[in-house]
Amino acid sequence: MSTHEKYMQRCLELARKGAGSVSPNPMVGCVIVHNNTIIGEGYHQRYGEAHAEVNAVRSVARPELLTESTLYVTLEPCAHFGKTPPCSDLIVEKKIPKVVIGTIDPFAKVAGRGIEKLKKAGIEVTLGVLESECRDINKRFFMFHQKQRPYIILKWAQTQDGFIDVKRNAADFGEPTWITGNDALVRVHQLRAEEDAIMVGTNTAEKDDPSLTVRHCEGKNPLRIVLDQNLRLSQNLKLFDQSTPTLVFNATENEVRENTEFIAVDFDKKLLPRILEVLYQKNILSLIVEGGRQLLQSFIDRNLWDEAQVYTGPKKFGSGVPAPALDLSEATTEIIGQDVLKLVRNQNPG
Repeated sequence: MSTHEKYMQRCLELARKGAGSVSPNPMVGCVIVHNNTIIGEGYHQRYGEAHAEVNAVRSVARPELLTESTLYVTLEPCAHFGKTPPCSDLIVEKKIPKVVIGTIDPFAKVAGRGIEKLKKAGIEVTLGVLESECRDINKRFFMFHQKQRPYIILKWAQTQDGFIDVKRNAADFGEPTWITGNDALVRVHQLRAEEDAIMVGTNTAEKDDPSLTVRHCEGKNPLRIVLDQNLRLSQNLKLFDQSTPTLVFNATENEVRENTEFIAVDFDKKLLPRILEVLYQKNILSLIVEGGRQLLQSFIDRNLWDEAQVYTGPKKFGSGVPAPALDLSEATTEIIGQDVLKLVRNQNPG
């Protein structure tokens, strides 16, 4: 590992601390190095607050050393006025002579302009250090700006024999059919805490009565989304408890009731792109699609997914609701307690 890579690796470690707190901004980490010693560190901690570069500069005990230092940052310093002033202006103002950047910012208001501003000020810029890692940590941010939609994560649990549920009638509604164990449950709630939104279909909402909140780890609740074309779901379901913001996509009604917003859309072949467009307008960077089978398969069939997380528990149902059809042959495998998690990335998402 080169010197540049060593310090960029530290930037990545810092950036990850912002997971779940900075959206719709990217996660960014920054270190400042003087004579092979880190003299300042920072990361973007919360949306609307200071960026990584600002926090790193503020942490330097001897500011006079900045004029002899190198600043490392995972993402191109911003060049526009947003919630905070441009970080590129701060770097120029502090006369930091060298800047090492992981990757260019895809956001149209930055997209190379930060680098251009630094170079015009005579600052030596090195670009592309651990670029793939720096892009991956902000895969949601890149997808959002490049395809104008959230990063989509499909998630479900299935049995050894390939079912996600047993056949149930109304008398069996109200609780999910548990397939995986507690370790997997904690992992799923950690995922919820890091993503912006989570979606289920009408049948899952009715059968499982899910809360779709974060309860088995620390973190914020995602925006809850449910599809209910004919508004047949009972308002007594947990999704309508007003505890956290919730969107209800339906065919007829536009209305806001306390913490629940009803949005009318056409339920036709373009339903999913329409929903994703609404979420893009609402600055939702990432979406977990958690079920049921029909909804998950519709995302798969339209190639509107970026990542799938499929848990397989030790149970067998023999019959029931089959799992969505998705090729998992290229998936990575992880053992989580008594369960197996397969994670696959879509190499050519729509």
